[in-house]
Amino acid sequence: MGKLRVYEIARRLNTKSSVVIKKLNDMNIEAKSNFSGIEEEVAEKFIEEWNKSRKEMIKQIKEKHKEKQPVKKEEKTKEKPKEKNIKDSQQKKHKGRFRKEEFIESVTPQKLKGRKKYKKAEKGAKEEEQDSNIINFKEGMTVFEFANTMDVDFSDILSKLFQLGIMARKNDIINLDAAKILAEEYGFEINEESLKKSEGVIEELMDIEDSEEELVERPPIVTVMGHVDHGKTSILDVIKKTNVASKEAGGITQHTAAYSVKIKDRYITFLDTPGHEAFTKMRARGAQITDIVVLVVAADDGVMPQTVEAINHAKAAEVPVVVAVNKIDKPNANPDKVKQELANYNIVPEDWGGENIFVNVSAKKKIGIDELLESILLQAEVMELKANPNKRAKAVVVEAKLDKNRGAVATVVVKEGTLNQGDAFIVGAHFGKVRALMDDRGKKIKKVGPSFAAEIIGLHGVPEAGDTLIAVRNEQAAKDIAQSRQEELKKAMLNKKGLSLENIFEKIEEGEIKELPIILKTDVFGSIEAISSAVAKIATDEVSVKIIHSAVGAITKTDIDLAQASNAIIVGFNVRPTQEAFKMSKDLHVDIRTYKVIYDIIEDVKKSLSGLLSPEEKEEILGRVEIRDTFKVPKIGVVAGCYVTYGKITRNAMIRILREGVIIYEGKIASLKRFKDDVSEVQQGYECGVGVEGFNDIKPGDSIEAYTITKIEREL
Repeated sequence: MGKLRVYEIARRLNTKSSVVIKKLNDMNIEAKSNFSGIEEEVAEKFIEEWNKSRKEMIKQIKEKHKEKQPVKKEEKTKEKPKEKNIKDSQQKKHKGRFRKEEFIESVTPQKLKGRKKYKKAEKGAKEEEQDSNIINFKEGMTVFEFANTMDVDFSDILSKLFQLGIMARKNDIINLDAAKILAEEYGFEINEESLKKSEGVIEELMDIEDSEEELVERPPIVTVMGHVDHGKTSILDVIKKTNVASKEAGGITQHTAAYSVKIKDRYITFLDTPGHEAFTKMRARGAQITDIVVLVVAADDGVMPQTVEAINHAKAAEVPVVVAVNKIDKPNANPDKVKQELANYNIVPEDWGGENIFVNVSAKKKIGIDELLESILLQAEVMELKANPNKRAKAVVVEAKLDKNRGAVATVVVKEGTLNQGDAFIVGAHFGKVRALMDDRGKKIKKVGPSFAAEIIGLHGVPEAGDTLIAVRNEQAAKDIAQSRQEELKKAMLNKKGLSLENIFEKIEEGEIKELPIILKTDVFGSIEAISSAVAKIATDEVSVKIIHSAVGAITKTDIDLAQASNAIIVGFNVRPTQEAFKMSKDLHVDIRTYKVIYDIIEDVKKSLSGLLSPEEKEEILGRVEIRDTFKVPKIGVVAGCYVTYGKITRNAMIRILREGVIIYEGKIASLKRFKDDVSEVQQGYECGVGVEGFNDIKPGDSIEAYTITKIEREL
């Protein structure tokens, strides 16, 4: 007979694994972790008993509610409400609930936030009584918000949820079934009409497949990417015949913008980005806006770190790459070397038997620009890009800001349909109405069609790059959807769980993933080859392993962005995340694993694919310390003058010394001082002196990462 794992039982009971483990242990059934296996017969019996117990509890709550004497309406309407202040009536509160008479007398309009408003007093107390019993429930409502809606202490709600077998905290989401039971307990009814209304409006926005007759050719949308100062903006400058580069600080692009340009009788829309972050964030939000990537590589520099990043981003997005080999006018230009270097990353020119178009250009001398544009249009022809312009618009935000004179402003590129002045729209979790439309030259226009860029005025909030804009029938509909999306967003942020080595087996079994994407960062290039080769050989019948990006150096924000967009795991070998990247990984739930032994990487990936991996050692990062100076102390050695930039450092913590993100030493603290005093810990924002046990090669600019390790028994 088979076994059910604890997390499977918890999922079926709609509760947490920790609750199931506790209940199992109370019944003398051994369970240590969420991966513990329980005999199927025992598990089914446990589930049956759990459900039976819960039904009995619900029955008791309902019976208890029925026993309570309702207030008669006749008595209610005969008496005129007495004027009482809120303090007096709150003293009569019983078990988190007002008697109806007291409730109507005491609640002010301010206290009715989140609840259906009272009708005007002249309409009669009878109508007030009926409305006061109805509460609006929204998807994604937290326990705290639900308690506030009924004017009940949230701790009472938590207690009653526990009685129903649901372990929750005040900021956890409360589900509709539990809310109905608790609302009834406190004498309220859930208004589900508001839920159905929002769902109905959102369903209207479902994609409807266009017929072949409705589709017309649209211009390609092109993102220009490459290493800094390789000439991305200079090429666009020549194409647009406007001096954009000179307007930017230091000649480096400071913003994201879209430009539609006419080439003979056809158009191309270019996205000029400040780096690869905007491109990745759009993908992370499901906005696949780019049709073609133009990769700019300087003929005198060749492939650089950001060039490799751009290649990996383009491959992850599965869009074709056209290579512009720039600066061919320079004496030391070597286009053939660029071809050879790019071939190592599977960007192979057509004349070498590959699929990528290469064009030699010089933005400075205006050489090869026409050929580059023709190559882009040729690539677009092969792709047969089409859209239906005769429908409500769907667009993607490429830039948004708050203008002190015009309010919230967004630059969008229309993907399908036509956006008109006066259209109401929903964009991300915001809504608005198009008050004005302007093209990329600041000229007012009445409408914008597929693949064209425009600036919109009329938003009620600032969206993010990558948010999708959809035109709807009216502004009220847009507002309803925006409110619903804000609730969904809050719910998603509270419940979000990214892909990790611990949960990958669960996701494989559920059929959610067929490939494990890995981002690899190491201390030296030799390690990349060794690890990539070993990891590539790991695969099962259900899932393959793929390294989507690899580089030398610390784990950075760009790596976190790419990991989030690709749902990848980051593996670091002898390197650590920067402080910024570490914080970002926690916020976005990106799994970062760091190792010192290659064999451990291979073993962990193998075990995660077969469901055998549970944490053997739980590492908790206590804090980061910046070394600002060093001092030689007789008989002690070198002491570092430090500043705690994150968390704290403790005397008994383990430490790593990092130099540009690479681990150069691991050990213990020999001494920790504040001024001349020995201390047990130093918090963020304070200076301290740190002596490292057995290591004196400390330099200003290095970082110290303090951490502790908790041993956890691994179940195999």
